Amino acid sequence: MKLAYFVLPHLGGTYTVFTQLRRGLAPYDIELRWLGLCHKTGNIDPALADAANLGAGIDTEAFTDDRETARRLTDAILAEGFDGVIVNVLSDRLQTNIVRYLPPEILRFMVVHNITPGTYAAAGAIAPHVHATICVCRRARDDLVERHGFPAGRTFVIPNAVSLSDFPLQDRTSRFEGEGLRLLFLGRIEDASKGVLWLPEIFARSPGTARLTIAGDGPDLPRLRSALPASPRVEFLGSVGLQAVPALMARHDILLMPSRYEGLPMTLLEAMAAGCVPIASALRGVTDMVVDDGHDGLLFPIGDRRKAADLVYALDGDRLRLAQLSAGARRKVARSFTVERMAMRYAEALRKTASNPPPIAPSLPIENWSLPPGLRPGLRTYLPAPVKNWLRLVRERL
Repeated sequence: MKLAYFVLPHLGGTYTVFTQLRRGLAPYDIELRWLGLCHKTGNIDPALADAANLGAGIDTEAFTDDRETARRLTDAILAEGFDGVIVNVLSDRLQTNIVRYLPPEILRFMVVHNITPGTYAAAGAIAPHVHATICVCRRARDDLVERHGFPAGRTFVIPNAVSLSDFPLQDRTSRFEGEGLRLLFLGRIEDASKGVLWLPEIFARSPGTARLTIAGDGPDLPRLRSALPASPRVEFLGSVGLQAVPALMARHDILLMPSRYEGLPMTLLEAMAAGCVPIASALRGVTDMVVDDGHDGLLFPIGDRRKAADLVYALDGDRLRLAQLSAGARRKVARSFTVERMAMRYAEALRKTASNPPPIAPSLPIENWSLPPGLRPGLRTYLPAPVKNWLRLVRERL
């Protein structure tokens, strides 16, 4: 089986999942190749030098409109002999929508990476044209099946995963009793989803010996820089290449993850694989699916900066417990979130679907190309950011 995985090479979780899944599915005789739309097909980050050998980009610069782009994408899928496609919902609206127009012989799978109303609306818009849905967290599957009418037998939970061998235990940096803890935030610097503007207060309330590293880039980086006073205890690294992540995690004791919403964050799994203890927002069916609170990490109510800082204080004063949580985190990954386990479950779902494809809605003629309501910006798009953030917090705490 040969499948196109809709993603462009980038320093982010979706592409990391692709590379791991591609490697994991090879023993099952399932070939995965990335396929994406871009303005310059040769514009691949130097840190991802091998990406060109794993897929192809379609240069859209000369195309006149979305209809022509969709036609060229369909032609590429057929020309490359793909048996099916895997679409990451909302990573690209055109590629999400293309499943409604593909020829009937092409298998169509979608992966739901987030728990937002917008993601659910987009998934619902293409669901009639999809053979199976894969959710990276339990929360997404429960919501889609119970509230949005997705068929339970064709909606799977398959968490993301990491390779434990990429995070050697001997690389961990030990701390002396009197040495301050090293705190880390790694990810997109965006407050709406990641809650990054809560970090300054969490850090200000943490022990005065602690140090904080901010790794990543994003639209709210200037605001975060201005909110964190210049100090030798704070370091901004900017974007970090995939190969540098294991060593970065190994140098830190605690991962701070004050997110408002997530799917199943790769950063959380990477930290745990490295023995970097997560202190994360308690997101039902998401972070609590990975972290067993008090055994392999710590959870705090979303937005509760004082509680997050209290947890840092507690581990600063109890290094034995910190070490126990660190060891527990690695055990959790080894038991439940390995690439081999993820690939096995994907292979089961893909083969089951391919052997007996369920009936789906007829393919639409590409001449009638249009975005359905679920793929257009909804009313929530126009709400002020503080209102949306308040709604997210209330939604999670109810």
